Amino acid sequence: MTQPAFIEVAAAVLLRPDGSFLLGRRAAGTFYPGYWEFPGGKCEPGEPPAQALARELDEELGIRVREAEPWIVRTHEYPHAHVRLRFFRVRAWSGTIAARVHAALAWQRPGAVTVAPLLPANAPVLRALELPDFYAITHAGDIGIAAQLAAFDAAIGAGLKLVQVREPLLCAEERRTFAAALVARARTAGVRVLVNSDPRLAERCGADGLHLSSAALMAERERPTLAWVAASCHDERDLAQAAIIGADFAVLGPEPLRSRADGLGALRGTGARGPVAGIRAGRHAALRHRPRTRPRRAGRCSDPCRLGLSARAQSPATGGSAGSGRAPCSATR
Repeated sequence: MTQPAFIEVAAAVLLRPDGSFLLGRRAAGTFYPGYWEFPGGKCEPGEPPAQALARELDEELGIRVREAEPWIVRTHEYPHAHVRLRFFRVRAWSGTIAARVHAALAWQRPGAVTVAPLLPANAPVLRALELPDFYAITHAGDIGIAAQLAAFDAAIGAGLKLVQVREPLLCAEERRTFAAALVARARTAGVRVLVNSDPRLAERCGADGLHLSSAALMAERERPTLAWVAASCHDERDLAQAAIIGADFAVLGPEPLRSRADGLGALRGTGARGPVAGIRAGRHAALRHRPRTRPRRAGRCSDPCRLGLSARAQSPATGGSAGSGRAPCSATR
């Protein structure tokens, strides 16, 4: 059976400095009237998506795009059409936004959307909007629990919003103590905490979710029952599995991603229940967020920061840390 051709669509996630984004309500006389969507529209034959985006935003909103970066690619099968949506994050434009084709416009905040219903293809993108650009990973087993908690407090002051508890060098009791202390600090600061590959510990310490190692990911048959689920992925097979179980995002290893992931983006053609956003793993020696120095392109995204990480440590997506002067508990070896 021949797979139907996709209609190519360029969609805009217009972002204001406070993090709010724009949605438009579809007018009467269109498909899905009254549904809310991200602005944008169909690409003309042979028209590059970025060019289509600029044209559509001029026609729909009366603005000119100044800065747009490729973000997520999703496919969706509507009864009337199969579409491939290329989402761009648009942070700069000129002109005054006006509802030229939509029945109404509304600025919304990630995690606090007040309008409904949403177009089915657009709704999962809202989940990705809740993800920050940086993901910190702990290593208290290397530097000590007290030092790691102090580093975490400093990172909160620098704007950290997402952290993974990944502690192979701590014994079970130390891991529980450390995770509980870190979650308590995170709660007061609005930071999400994921625990690496230990759902019981994640539930016990009140973490927000679970981060699966690539091995743990491949052993899963369905999504773990936590609010957030992430995964370490090293190749397309891992990425496909992350999509199958409905992971919210993936930390991408050093292997090239080719065409399967787009920016902080959805996996193509995998039947995922939501976008699997990718954060490429990297090495950081400093305790700070490293700012982007150039716009991200499709297939590339920000590195996570590692809290107080030694320059000799391995990439968080590829294994445990090196250079520790502390003997690990025998139970974890």
